[in-house]
Amino acid sequence: MESGTDSAHDTQGAGITVRRALELPGLRSGLPEVLAGAERLGRTVRWVHAGEVPHIASLLKGGELLLTTGYGLGTRPAEQRAFVRTLAERGIAALVVELGPRFTRLPAALVDTARAAGLPLVQLHREVPFVTVTEEVHTEIVNGHYALLQRAEEVHRRCTQAVLGGGGVPQVLGILADFAGNPVFLETADGQLLYAAGAGPQGADPLQVWEGLRGQHKDEPPLAGSVLVDVPGGGPGSGGVRARLVLLPVRTPLATVHRMAAERAAGILAVVLMQARQEEELAARGRGDFLTDLAEGRVTAEDAPAQARVLGFRPGEGPLLPVVMRLGEALSPGGGGWVVPARAVSEELASLGVPVLLGVRPLEGRVLVLLGLRAESERTAVADRVAAALRAGVGRAGIPRPGGQPPVVVVGTAGGWPAAASGLRHAAETATAAQGLADRPWYDARRLDIDLLLWRLRDHPDLAAFVDRALGPLLEHDRRSRPPLLPTLTTYLAHAGRKAETARELHLNRQTLYNRLARIGELLGTDLDDPQTVLALSLALRARRHVP
Repeated sequence: MESGTDSAHDTQGAGITVRRALELPGLRSGLPEVLAGAERLGRTVRWVHAGEVPHIASLLKGGELLLTTGYGLGTRPAEQRAFVRTLAERGIAALVVELGPRFTRLPAALVDTARAAGLPLVQLHREVPFVTVTEEVHTEIVNGHYALLQRAEEVHRRCTQAVLGGGGVPQVLGILADFAGNPVFLETADGQLLYAAGAGPQGADPLQVWEGLRGQHKDEPPLAGSVLVDVPGGGPGSGGVRARLVLLPVRTPLATVHRMAAERAAGILAVVLMQARQEEELAARGRGDFLTDLAEGRVTAEDAPAQARVLGFRPGEGPLLPVVMRLGEALSPGGGGWVVPARAVSEELASLGVPVLLGVRPLEGRVLVLLGLRAESERTAVADRVAAALRAGVGRAGIPRPGGQPPVVVVGTAGGWPAAASGLRHAAETATAAQGLADRPWYDARRLDIDLLLWRLRDHPDLAAFVDRALGPLLEHDRRSRPPLLPTLTTYLAHAGRKAETARELHLNRQTLYNRLARIGELLGTDLDDPQTVLALSLALRARRHVP
């Protein structure tokens, strides 16, 4: 800290100022005279070192008060200038030289170089015990550090009392902002703003400060002297960070004590956030239980509106839209857990004014959503928004997915409470049946009824026999020969028998495609232009996903 402050202890760190060290009895008894750097006596002394070797700078780390009788300074002006320059480059706090047998007055080369380098240089006119000086300064440093700890602990005590009294994150941040005299922000691990407290310069809104400074510098401190402290507790992929405290020195400089207070506040915030997440996650599971009971008939359509109101869901007179996302058989959420997708959907739909009830069923790997539409015509637009929010939330939460499969989002039929019950059940089953299909933002449950029917028959031996009869020879060919022909058949049927489009997608010339289709017909003993054959093969290809 390069200032002329008269504070006894340096507020920027655990140390005392050079000025304070000169006022202690040990150095004061030596009749100190400041020859250079008088304007920098506010520098921090973090330690005291005594030595007489020429290359003593290599033994120092910076911030030391160096005591010497001058035997290591050299006899030539060039040596003396080099000695001072290396100490200044090392960043020591001050050089104190005791006059005596080596020097009766410090050489001009020494003094001039110290002035040019901005290094405080002090000569002592009387002999002093260096050990006494060391003990006195180190005692002051320790006392100063203890004083910092006491101030930080007081903030910790106030934050703890606030939380025990029912306060939460805003109260903790407010206490820290008052103590630091600067705005304080709580961000997610990826830099999204969660909370803000305190005021900016001239009472400016802290959100303006964050957007103007921190919002543009997510990976590094936006201002010199900023304090960034991690709030621990994140899940896999987060580096163990749940959130991050950011203190910006836009009103007054921040000191070491403010970092210490922020570190203690971060520990309290970790507990508060964990508790809030647990409570929010329990609530999300409770909503998931309600939606599952509704889908399975344990809650009647007559009783559902009242129970939904208790859970905070108050749709208007329009239709209800069921949506189900499936991620796997049984999932353990990481990072922000199930709370993150819930928040993503709520935030996404808030601008639309769409009421939303979101619940989770972790053991089944499902997220169930019920939305209140104003009209049936909104179905597609709202489905696009909620599906995008759900999928983005999964990514932000770091929820693991078995096999790396993308989430499947299925949108049911809109209607009243009876339709919502059956729609949730239909969408949940369809989401399971749709596992393994080509990835899409969302599926319309009404268009996957065949896949759902085949999925329900997955354990019936007749389904496996049907697939074997329809595709067996072709599958056997692909196991033994190249090129495989099943992709050609799949693409051909997907394009409803349109050969030009099939050839274009497969990057084949038309004659090669004709030869492959002829070979497929020969292997299967059937005509690929026959509608009944096309229907049977299409069903067999869909059923094959569900057959071991």
